[in-house]
Amino acid sequence: MESIYLLKYGELSLKGANRFRFEKLLCTNIKKKLDGLDFELIRKQGRIYLRAGEKDHSQIVNALSKTFGLVAFSEALKVDKDMSKIEEAAICLAQKLLHKSREDSSPIKDNNLPCSQTSYKIEARRSDKSFPLNSYEIACRLGNVLCSHFQELKVNLNRPDWIINVEVRDAAYLYGPLTRAPGGLPLGCSGKGLLLLSGGIDSPVAGYFMGKRGLNIHAVYFHTPPFTSEKAREKVEHLADILSAYLTGIALHVVPFTEIQARIKERSKNKEITLLMRACMMRISGIIARNTGSICLITGESLGQVASQTTESLRFTGSMADMLVFRPLIGLDKEEIIRWAKKIETFETSILPFEDCCTLFTPPHPLINPNYERMVQAFNDLQADELIAGAVQDTRVIQF
Repeated sequence: MESIYLLKYGELSLKGANRFRFEKLLCTNIKKKLDGLDFELIRKQGRIYLRAGEKDHSQIVNALSKTFGLVAFSEALKVDKDMSKIEEAAICLAQKLLHKSREDSSPIKDNNLPCSQTSYKIEARRSDKSFPLNSYEIACRLGNVLCSHFQELKVNLNRPDWIINVEVRDAAYLYGPLTRAPGGLPLGCSGKGLLLLSGGIDSPVAGYFMGKRGLNIHAVYFHTPPFTSEKAREKVEHLADILSAYLTGIALHVVPFTEIQARIKERSKNKEITLLMRACMMRISGIIARNTGSICLITGESLGQVASQTTESLRFTGSMADMLVFRPLIGLDKEEIIRWAKKIETFETSILPFEDCCTLFTPPHPLINPNYERMVQAFNDLQADELIAGAVQDTRVIQF
């Protein structure tokens, strides 16, 4: 009897003749996340198996639960395709699940306490049709064995407390409840993008969403000392570090933006400041994206959330990049975005009271419905090309 991890993926199975490429990339990403551990990955018959030591369990669970492309995983018992061996493994697995149920329900963790009745269900799949019992017969046989062996267990086919899964393939695999993973596509299968990462709630969620669709992601942050503090920069670095658990290999490009900010303040109308800041950021981001091999930009903009995110404003600022711009949050409201920020554990960092330059320099009455031609002229009047080139040149890169 061998203990391994069984890894499940979702939409990768729909990729037809290209599935092999996606599976290979998913395995590469898992290997990067588990670098330094002693493990083996095996691809076989539409499944991925991970063999690793028990001492690394918590690291493995943490890594797999944040791996795009996986939908779920579980520790599994692997045995020969022999019904007596399968029965033995089912008893062993049921003992583990009951032990965990007792620990979870008893605050004093006394394993000698009687356990209230627990319901379960057997779900069997027989991919190897040469196995003498069909799926229904396997489930019935194991159900009888477990009920006779454990008096606290009862069968419930509709709403069981937990499910024991049995898959008969090249061997027999038995596993209990699955741990959810984020799903989506393997990181890197959709190219590379550059995320405009502020210290706010929205942009980290936007980066997560596009990583889930297979984009390798770098990030860019605009730093304006002394107007913004070093704490604001450290806050964004921390956000990038949190995202790195999902976005393996993310790098943060820290752009010095103070001189450009001063030029905007000097030459523009007060109500146009926010839009012109965003326009310069998009122009710089487009340059950095091309220099780093990114094929798109990603922003955390949501339609109508603030003045710079109206339809007219987005048309103007987006045109400054001369590059595809993804806005994955465009149709979400703030409460939905906050729920996702909490789920990916960026929310508490995002609400730390260290403001970025967009927040600090927001005018009291910003433009809501700007005239496109007028704003393009205002951008040209800044004569900021040299400053933009200098900011790109002096950008510092932090690798996570």
